[in-house]
Amino acid sequence: MMSAASRTPALTLLVAGDPDQLTGSYVYDARIAEALRERGWEVVVEGLAGRFPTPDQQAIESLERALTRQPEGARVVLDAMVMAGLPEVVARHANLLELTALMHHPLADETGLSDIQRESFRVSETLALRAMHRVIATSTFTAERLADFGVLPSRLHVVEPGVTPVPLANSVDRHVDGTEPARLLCVASLTPRKGYEVLIEALSELSDLSWQCDCIGGLELDPDHASRVEAMIESKGLGEWVYLLGTRSPEALSSYYAEADLFVLPSYYEGYGMVVTEALARGLPVITTTGGALRHTLPEGAGMAVEPGDAKALATALRRWFEDGELRAQLRKGAVEARRQQQDWHSAAQAFAEALGEG
Repeated sequence: MMSAASRTPALTLLVAGDPDQLTGSYVYDARIAEALRERGWEVVVEGLAGRFPTPDQQAIESLERALTRQPEGARVVLDAMVMAGLPEVVARHANLLELTALMHHPLADETGLSDIQRESFRVSETLALRAMHRVIATSTFTAERLADFGVLPSRLHVVEPGVTPVPLANSVDRHVDGTEPARLLCVASLTPRKGYEVLIEALSELSDLSWQCDCIGGLELDPDHASRVEAMIESKGLGEWVYLLGTRSPEALSSYYAEADLFVLPSYYEGYGMVVTEALARGLPVITTTGGALRHTLPEGAGMAVEPGDAKALATALRRWFEDGELRAQLRKGAVEARRQQQDWHSAAQAFAEALGEG
């Protein structure tokens, strides 16, 4: 019989829909799974069919099947999107399986919810989290938020994202001098929480400057919102300045990072903000907000942060960056320094394994 010391650690990670989606939470899940495999783990990532986090019948059945076929005592990690709306399904399996919730941020904190929807998520997430053996949060901010959902500190672990080592952006050694348009980059899905309308309003005040803004992120998660953003770009006369490029492959996205001069993320709220660390990994300064964990994700001196939803403040920060060459150099230097402090995904996977009791 294989001893406990020699057995191969294993887990099943359950996510909503296609595991290969390129939003932050899915990238985190995929990178952790990949890094654990490199450490010798057996990791199965299973995408569940159906509508999440407000589940339809297909979602209920797919989660039930996925948990039922696990052997007794199996280690199962459930992404927050999967478990948040189905506490009754999770509870039925809590005594037979070792269940871990992976919380990127509480879904009750999502932007654009009605009071009824927000309260429904709060109650549902609280019940689902109560059935978990442990909870892994992807930021200290999210961990602190989970106290309001009844999660005891003894069951809570923080595993922040890592970064993949990448070359510095070309702009690190190139000075913005006005002879060519500055390249702004925003990487975020077109959903209300990401603050695109605030960004467009801010950019509309900078038409006297030379720039273009490439916006990369899925247009299909909230088509109505994406259409409103597109209409706003046209109404502000920014159609030749702001480009909504949709989702791009990792290789194509890397080329946009490489050619950018400044990274901008206008989100109302982030549970961590992985794209900020990915920008810093390339030495790009960042202008973002203080929404949620972002006030902690952006290191001091590597960029500027304004209050979420404040288009005037965002425009002022952007204009300062454009017009103050000394500030640009200072922030670029801060971004490169922040890059040196980042952890890689192997370190993140080590922390994840320790949270699961496999140090």
